[in-house]
Amino acid sequence: MSDRPAKARPSHARTTEVGVRYAIVPVPRLSLETVARRSGLHPDLVRRFVALGLVDAVPDASGRLVFDPTAPAALARVQRLRTGLCLNYASLGLVLDLLDRISLLEAALRRAGMRSDLPPWT
Repeated sequence: MSDRPAKARPSHARTTEVGVRYAIVPVPRLSLETVARRSGLHPDLVRRFVALGLVDAVPDASGRLVFDPTAPAALARVQRLRTGLCLNYASLGLVLDLLDRISLLEAALRRAGMRSDLPPWT
């Protein structure tokens, strides 16, 4: 299990106390080609993002990369951050981890009822 903060879960997934996800319904997986086409990126660049840990993928039984349906949105986020902040791809991993951690902490504050002044986009 990685030390990256958990990502937003689809409503059909449940998490156990140790953080393992179990899908109640089958989650469709996307091929490398589909993710590249939907995100408008070259497949080699998508592979590089996987190697850098900027997007998650797992090999299927035949060794090809398969992605969660949220991968094109994650890749768009990477591209927006790179363009908007002029960061290199290696530093984007740190920024993504920090943003994920901030989201988790803000969600915990909301659940605890400690802050009601958070902007709706966080």
